[in-house]
Amino acid sequence: MRKIILASASPRRRELLEQIGVSFEVCPSKEDELITGNDPGATVEELSRRKCREVFSGIGEDVIVIGADTVVALDGKILGKPKSQADAAHMLSLLRGRTHQVFTGVTVMSRENGRTESVTFHETTQVSFYPMSDREIESYVAGGEPMDKAGAYGIQGEGAVFVREIQGDYSNVVGLPLARLYQEMKNMGIQIKE
Repeated sequence: MRKIILASASPRRRELLEQIGVSFEVCPSKEDELITGNDPGATVEELSRRKCREVFSGIGEDVIVIGADTVVALDGKILGKPKSQADAAHMLSLLRGRTHQVFTGVTVMSRENGRTESVTFHETTQVSFYPMSDREIESYVAGGEPMDKAGAYGIQGEGAVFVREIQGDYSNVVGLPLARLYQEMKNMGIQIKE
């Protein structure tokens, strides 16, 4: 088994890979998360590619590197991670009572016996929120959970109480579309479970 490296500091992505029994190491990318485009799918693919490539290029041995990036989009406009508590509250006030999309881009780069190959894809999940009062939003933001999350909420945490419905892959909303990742790696001939 080749070493698998997750090029992300996200504890959620780590937990998801552990959930399916993958043995891996964490080496967070130092690549910035600067959003330059308007297309959410193309943006997360580009960010995941840059993160993955940055870690992959620093390793000489045979290895598999997984890079990922997640954004939330509302009416086609990208919402990244909040820059402040006021920004988080603003994002949540936009999302309340409405349906938005969560895009996660994933890049897998593999090197074996001098041969390198890679795949990049993204997955989209529709998420609908219940209406939320200003007080609920203030209380949630004050707790700190929204601060390092795309769209200013965590579906796997306290933010779950605002989610009315999801259509698509739940793990994609958490930060890594596990089933699609497994299938894409299988198509590359990579076995991620012993």
